[in-house]
Amino acid sequence: MSDLNDPRVLFAAERTLLAWNRTSLAMIAFGFVVERAGLLLLVIAPEQAQSIKMSLTFWLGLAFILLGALTAFYASVQYARVLRSLNPVEFPVGYNARWGIVVNVIVGLFAIVLIVALFADRI
Repeated sequence: MSDLNDPRVLFAAERTLLAWNRTSLAMIAFGFVVERAGLLLLVIAPEQAQSIKMSLTFWLGLAFILLGALTAFYASVQYARVLRSLNPVEFPVGYNARWGIVVNVIVGLFAIVLIVALFADRI
């Protein structure tokens, strides 16, 4: 339990959640770019694009997307733990502090859907 009774604690935790949200989005975007790099290699230099390189970029890209999804989910769990540790006086009246959790979980779910779509496109 927090004994500070200061709403700035909540806002600091929320800023941290948003930083992790940006990090997870960056990892998801980077993973997508890496995954699509194999196709770019195939278009630019088809004679040099070996199946090993394309397979490596595919799996590496999916790994980054999965890492971004896991980051979003774990950041949500951590933020929920912080919210449970705060006193009611630390929440401004009418402020919905759980909205950040919802957004992070949706980002994680979209990343999982992206992995499934990219994997289905590959087959």
